[in-house]
Amino acid sequence: METLKIIFWLALFIIFYSYLGYGILLFGIIKVRRLLGWAKPFEGNEDYEPEVTLFVAAYNEKDYLHEKVANSKSLNYPQEKVTQLWVTDGSDDGTPELLKEYENLGVLHQPERNGKIAAMNRGMHYVKTPIVIFSDGNTSLGKDAIKEIVRLFRNPKVGCVSGEKRIYSKDADSAAGAGEGMYWRYESQLKKWDAELYSVVGAAGELFAIRTELWQEVEKDTLLDDFMISLRVAMKGKTIQYNPEAYAIESASANVKEELKRKVRISAGGIQSVIRLAPLLNFFKYGTLSFQYISHRVLRWTLTPLLLLLLIPLNFVLAQNEGLFSFGVFSVLFWGQVLFYAAALLGWFLENKQIRLKVLFIPYYFFIMNLSVFLGFARYLKGKQSVNWERAKRGGTTTEAVA
Repeated sequence: METLKIIFWLALFIIFYSYLGYGILLFGIIKVRRLLGWAKPFEGNEDYEPEVTLFVAAYNEKDYLHEKVANSKSLNYPQEKVTQLWVTDGSDDGTPELLKEYENLGVLHQPERNGKIAAMNRGMHYVKTPIVIFSDGNTSLGKDAIKEIVRLFRNPKVGCVSGEKRIYSKDADSAAGAGEGMYWRYESQLKKWDAELYSVVGAAGELFAIRTELWQEVEKDTLLDDFMISLRVAMKGKTIQYNPEAYAIESASANVKEELKRKVRISAGGIQSVIRLAPLLNFFKYGTLSFQYISHRVLRWTLTPLLLLLLIPLNFVLAQNEGLFSFGVFSVLFWGQVLFYAAALLGWFLENKQIRLKVLFIPYYFFIMNLSVFLGFARYLKGKQSVNWERAKRGGTTTEAVA
């Protein structure tokens, strides 16, 4: 029984550390660094204003392209220094034809659909500017997005800059929207602290940029192109920085079914990335970057979901030995788990009945997140995850955006 207790507490610690403990530790380290004066921001040359390429890999974006092009042309950056490049491979809804109606817009198209990363690999041969900014076709960028991204590239140590993904929110949001919005608020804060400590561990595909000279082609079957591209830049000794003032806005998934579909793909890609980025687990070579990578990403995609599953029967055995209704430590923790998952189940039931209680969205979304890891792992093992990107259905937009 003592061995079971050790396993239980170790599992509980790892789960806590993965989701909350790392954030607490990171906050503490950052506070100490600030007190010691080690957190001075890099200023650099204020006149730094290079030419950039706004790169959009698009598949059947007819419904969004007019808004996207207009948004891109309205950004607060000298337009003569911005090259728009769209790669529309496989699109058959008229997207490439409509784009060619615009002046000063580069359009690359071939009828074969080989996936987003194949389109990116092909399109990068045509990028001639020192900075390339990747963005999705269905997202709107904040007015100062390019300006804020470029500002961080003043520091020669920076190889990649990640913008912030923001989710449209509304009062009567679905569990997908509210859960995703809360998750991204927390993730945004972690990214700020990660960047201040050393480097962000992965960029948001909705908006990120790299120095063009650091680009290297990514395997054609890659599922998380943004993650792989940015981490490989970091593995070259450069850092990934984060600027929440450079943001991209999109609607939340239309419902939890659509959100689950998206997260299963991300989870399958996460497992694939952990395997392909195995050298990054070497603390002796990558130091702080390895610590951040394992703490923020690897545990959530691998060990933690398994421990969550193990914790339930393990806790039951320990609580039963102690007395299920004894109000001892293990019995309280066991019934706490039961209550948490019951809340997630109730959230699912009410969501299907169009009855929405935000207090249930956190356990519901947390459950969906971890369920997606198991489904994504199974899909990865079966090799059934297509590289062809298929956007999840999105809910309607509103006036308020949350990080």
